[in-house]
Amino acid sequence: MTAPIVSFNHVGKTFDVDGFELEAIREFNLDIAEGEFVAIVGSSGCGKSTLLRLLIGLDTQFRGEIRVDGKAVEGIGGERGIVFQEHRLFPWLTVAQNIGLGLVNEPLSEAQRQQRITDFIELVGLTDFTRAYPHQLSGGMAQRVAIARGLVASPRILLLDEPFGALDALTRQQMQDELLAIRARAKITTVLVTHDVEEAIFLADRVVVMEPRPGRIKQVVDIALPHPRQRSSFDFHQLREELLHELISDDHYQPPLREQIRDLPLAFIAC
Repeated sequence: MTAPIVSFNHVGKTFDVDGFELEAIREFNLDIAEGEFVAIVGSSGCGKSTLLRLLIGLDTQFRGEIRVDGKAVEGIGGERGIVFQEHRLFPWLTVAQNIGLGLVNEPLSEAQRQQRITDFIELVGLTDFTRAYPHQLSGGMAQRVAIARGLVASPRILLLDEPFGALDALTRQQMQDELLAIRARAKITTVLVTHDVEEAIFLADRVVVMEPRPGRIKQVVDIALPHPRQRSSFDFHQLREELLHELISDDHYQPPLREQIRDLPLAFIAC
């Protein structure tokens, strides 16, 4: 069996709040295969974003162990890129310059650097906006710049912290389609944190459902639906109901039995 690219082993996290210990995450265990898309869903405060901070290396104070490609995470590394809910673009820099910030620690010549930036601007479909500033972009376009910045250093793992949460419903769906297309081209392992169950089903290979604080895994659901996924299909709807039930209920989901209709009028049957 191939070793996972990411492993969470008995991970726990507490915060000191006014002299009291607040337990945010308890006994989190998860393996993620290379090339897999995993979504983590749960209510606010269940530790979803904290898990990403631990994996990216922004917070190194935790119990247990997180490994990337067999090596313990001890800080930020070039094999991991992250995109936040707010695009966090610098308003005085162009699209190309904002994306270029993802290469500040890369040992590249200027020609190599410019080629990499050009390649990733093309990857996210913004070739005509290379010299544009953030205020000249739509919300969806700004998030594409943020995704390109997260990918430009060619990390093996892309972490997404509710990247489309601030967008309107139509733009959010368009960006979900864009993300799947970008991921297919970049062939990158992806970990998404979201509170949107429908988004998780539409994008992910597996969905991890979190219990409320302290955050811990309640269930891991395989999403076997083929791409492109149809949000209106019966199977999609049934998965959505299952995951919503897991999020808000204490018991496990039992799918309703299909009703059999008997004693129909003869006129109805004839139709």
